[in-house]
Amino acid sequence: MGTTGSGSERGGGLADDRALLGRTSTAERVADILRTRIAEGFFPPGTRLSEDSIGGALGVSRNTLREAFRLLTHERLLVHELNRGVFVRVLAVGDVVDIYRTRRLVECAVVHGLGEPPYALDGLIRAVGEGERDAREGDWKGVSTANIHFHRELVALAGSDRTDELMRGVLAELRLVFHMVDDPRALHEPYLIRNREILDALRAGERTRAERLLVEYLDDSRERLVQVYAHLVEDGPTAEAD
Repeated sequence: MGTTGSGSERGGGLADDRALLGRTSTAERVADILRTRIAEGFFPPGTRLSEDSIGGALGVSRNTLREAFRLLTHERLLVHELNRGVFVRVLAVGDVVDIYRTRRLVECAVVHGLGEPPYALDGLIRAVGEGERDAREGDWKGVSTANIHFHRELVALAGSDRTDELMRGVLAELRLVFHMVDDPRALHEPYLIRNREILDALRAGERTRAERLLVEYLDDSRERLVQVYAHLVEDGPTAEAD
């Protein structure tokens, strides 16, 4: 599956992010910008990232940019290919299975470990509302984003910065898969009602039912996504260099 543009062509769009760096730009801030852009699909999986165009757009040194690349490579969002450059990572099917294994361990443990109700559900309520609104407007990429928000807010119920950080990375990887799916509506629409069912169970203080719904949700989602994704990567994506 090919990409729609090279890192060189897309570098210009990053110029709008330059103001975010300020006078004390760091590799971490550059990594934050690129992480967000990757999550948004601005740099699709398989895209080669041009040091010249991105560094010029953001006004940062080559060394700073390379350090940002290194940070994102450690997060499994980028991959360095010898004599070819740095690319947005294309996950293997096995990666998808492992992501869902991790999600099941963490998300279900969070719900299982909730104390007595009521629970702080404002974030979940907003995420469910965002998804349903975007669906009504036909914005299926927005539905995908709202779904990610739902699961981040679910994990946030644990009140653990470490767990939040772990899931941020896991869900960022998952978005690399979502960006390669040609029909986001078919992928995400079935889970709108399931998000609301989990929310309703937690609102009612029914933690055990919410956990059961979540287990079924994640297992079904893994099976469906693996089936779709396997067809997309079986011939391998073609990355367009600058």
